[in-house]
Amino acid sequence: MSLSQYLPVLLFLLVGIGVGVVPLIFGYVLGPNRPDDAKNSPYECGFEAFEDARMKFDVRYYLVAILFILFDLEIAFLFPWAVSLQEVGVTGFVAVVVFLAILVVGFAYEWKKGALNWE
Repeated sequence: MSLSQYLPVLLFLLVGIGVGVVPLIFGYVLGPNRPDDAKNSPYECGFEAFEDARMKFDVRYYLVAILFILFDLEIAFLFPWAVSLQEVGVTGFVAVVVFLAILVVGFAYEWKKGALNWE
């Protein structure tokens, strides 16, 4: 075996690494780095970002976030169905109605349990 057979693989690896690393370097070098109080304040996580890692925190935020992602992904499954509605016919329609019924039951259960209440 000659090394010329591995040239395309080596080229592929170099281009892949370059495409991954060069934008990171450009962003680090050219991007602004002006942290202030507003950037370091708690925004999405609900608690101070630079405190003791062993502190207690409220898990309600994470529960609501996980539920949002769960229901959002389930709704995203409706887009392919809507695109192919003509091809799937009545069987596909019934399947999506069952899917939506299960989704509504899950949503009602979460609502009844109070998982969506922030207080």
